[in-house]
Amino acid sequence: MIAKLTGHVAEKLGELVVIDVAGVGYGVLMSIEDQASSQVGGKVSTYVYEAIRENAHDLFGFKSRSAKDLFELLISVNGVGPKGGMAIMNLGRETSLRAAIAGGDTKFISGASGIGKKAAERIVVDLKNKVGLSASDSATAFLDDAPMDQQDEALQALISLGYSPTDASTALRGIDPKLDSKQRIKLALKADA
Repeated sequence: MIAKLTGHVAEKLGELVVIDVAGVGYGVLMSIEDQASSQVGGKVSTYVYEAIRENAHDLFGFKSRSAKDLFELLISVNGVGPKGGMAIMNLGRETSLRAAIAGGDTKFISGASGIGKKAAERIVVDLKNKVGLSASDSATAFLDDAPMDQQDEALQALISLGYSPTDASTALRGIDPKLDSKQRIKLALKADA
């Protein structure tokens, strides 16, 4: 396992920085900010995350240990891979990213290439208390968009079908509450399929 590389920047190839370590060139994917501070011919030291898949062996580099830790938190979220994690890291400074996650700024997070609204919401829900900042009370307010009416027959029917109360409420969100319960259930099931 490669944990850290120290050497000289041999060249920059798009998002890839080639680091020469004792005559061996390692291609390391780095954030835009870290790339900008790495000059060809200059010395560089980077913490490395290795992503090994069947058809690829990618190295992701970070100037600080805390940036690597944030990246590892991001890719621990279901649906966020290393490329998506790096896209989020490219949104701005590490402190801004941590503040966006703790504050529930899904619009900012979904600005990353390949990260949609649902993934941004999942990131906030999973990581808001893990980024080292106090989570905002309203960080996950988007989960409460649809208040649950416990007397709603459609809601209760979906719960009896195995939906969690939150998932049932989400499935019914956007469906006209004036429709009869059977129609609302059909529409919710059809949209969820």
